[in-house]
Amino acid sequence: MNDNIRPVSSYLSKSLYIRGRQCHKSLWLHKHSPELKDEVSESQDALFATGFAVGDLAQELFPGGVEVPYDGLSHDEQVERTRTLMAERTATIYEATFLHDAIFVKADILHHGPRGWELYEVKASTGVKDYHIYDAALQLHVLRGAGIEPVRVSIIHVNNSYVRSGELDLRQLFTIEDITVQVKELQPLVPQEIIAQRAMLVGDMPAIGIGPHCDDPYECDFSGHCWRNIPEDSVFDLRGRGADRFALYREGIVRQADIPLDMLNDAQRIQVESTLLERDSIDREGVKEFLDSINYPLCFLDFETFMEPIPSFDGIRPYQQVPFQFSLHIQHEPGGEVEHHGFLGEPGSDPRAELLKMLLRLIPGASCIIAWNQSFEIRVLDGLAEMFPAHRDRIEQMIANFCDLMVPFRNRTIYLWRTKGSYSIKEVLPAFVPELTYDGLEIADGGAAMDAWHIMNSANDSVELARVRTALWEYCKLDTLAMVRILEKMGTL
Repeated sequence: MNDNIRPVSSYLSKSLYIRGRQCHKSLWLHKHSPELKDEVSESQDALFATGFAVGDLAQELFPGGVEVPYDGLSHDEQVERTRTLMAERTATIYEATFLHDAIFVKADILHHGPRGWELYEVKASTGVKDYHIYDAALQLHVLRGAGIEPVRVSIIHVNNSYVRSGELDLRQLFTIEDITVQVKELQPLVPQEIIAQRAMLVGDMPAIGIGPHCDDPYECDFSGHCWRNIPEDSVFDLRGRGADRFALYREGIVRQADIPLDMLNDAQRIQVESTLLERDSIDREGVKEFLDSINYPLCFLDFETFMEPIPSFDGIRPYQQVPFQFSLHIQHEPGGEVEHHGFLGEPGSDPRAELLKMLLRLIPGASCIIAWNQSFEIRVLDGLAEMFPAHRDRIEQMIANFCDLMVPFRNRTIYLWRTKGSYSIKEVLPAFVPELTYDGLEIADGGAAMDAWHIMNSANDSVELARVRTALWEYCKLDTLAMVRILEKMGTL
C-alpha cells in the first residue's frame, strides 16, 4: 500500500500538526466540524499578510530560486515538480514540496549549499519560538522519509535591532539561527505525536476542556465553540493578578458569585463585590488627591501608530511603533473652552517630521499632558526624540509633565462595576460618561486604526481613501474627547 494513500482524516500538514500539538480537540474539530470555527478577524488577516510579505522578502537572501506554486497544482504535482527541480540541480527552491506517510509539507526555502541541502523556515517573529522548532522537526521527519537528509535546518526571523538607513539590508534585517541539533533531538518524538494524532482523529471528539492551551501558542479558532457555556461574570472575567482562574474552574467554581471571597486579593474582591451588588466603588479622597496633582493648561494627547516587520522609512526598526496621527484637546484654564487639534499623515510618506513639528507648535511649554496609559505615548515620544535629537530637550520636558488618567481606574480609586475589572478607556467611557461611546464607529480600537493606515497606503480609490481618513479622524478625536469628559466627571464626584 502506498504510504501516502490514507483516509482523508489522517492527512496532516505543518499547520495541522502544530494545531494538534496545541490541542487534539482543535485538530479533531478542524477535520470533522470545521463549520464551528470562529470568523477570521481583520487583525488575523493582517497577520497572515505580514507573514507572506516577510516570507517573500526572505527569499531574496537566496536569489535566483525557483518557486513551486501551491495554486494550480495538486499536491502530487507539487511534489513531482520539486523532485524534478532537485534532479536538475536547482540551487534554491522556494516552497519545496514533500509528501511522506500522508504528511504534506512545503519548505519555505530549500538551498543546496557546499555540503548539501539546507532547510530554512521563515518566521515574521523576532526570535525562535518552541513551536517553530516543532514545525521544523516535522519537516525534517518528512524530508528524511522522502529520502532527503538536510545538512542544516535553520529559522530565518526578523532582527528587531536593525534600523533602516537607505536601501534595505536584508543581511541585517534578518537573522538566521541554526536549529539543526534541536530538531534532530526531537525526531524520536515526531512519529509518536503523529500516531497519537491519527489515533485521536478516528475516534470520538476528545474530551478536552478549556485551559491555557486555548491561546498558546495561537489563539484557537474554535474558542467560540469551546467557551460557549461559560456564563457572564465568570471567574475568567477576574482582572489582574490574584486567584488562578483555571484552578477555580477545575474546582467547579465558574461564576464569580460562587468564589469564596477569602480566596481573592483586595483588587479582585472589589471587582466581585461590585459586580454582584451592581455597585460602583469610589474613593473620593483618592479622586481629590489625583485632581489636585494636575495643573493647567491641560493637553489631552493620543497617538495612533503603525508597526511593520519590514521598515518602510529610514530610522525605523522592525515592529517599532511609528506615530502617524495624533489628537489633541487643549484646555487653558479650569472651566475654560476646550479646543481640538489633530494631525493625520499622508499615505506613502514618513509622517513623523510633520507630526512632531505640529505637536511642538501646539503644546504650550508648561502644559500638563494627559494621556490614557501614558507609557505608550511616552514610548512614542522617546522614539521621536531618538529620530530628531535637535528636539530632545523639548520632548523630554513634555515627558516630564505627563499625567496618566488611567491610574485612578487601574488602582481602583474609581471602580465601575459595568467595566468588569477593565480599565480600558473603551470600557470606562460608556460606564462613566454614558452619553459617549465607541459604538457605531467604523474604527473602534488601535488595532483597527493601524489596519486603516495600511489600507490608506494601498488604496487606489479616492472615495475609499476619504472614507478611511474620516473614520480615523472620528476615532482618534473621540479618544481625547473621552479623556476630557472623564476628567470633567471626576470633578463632580
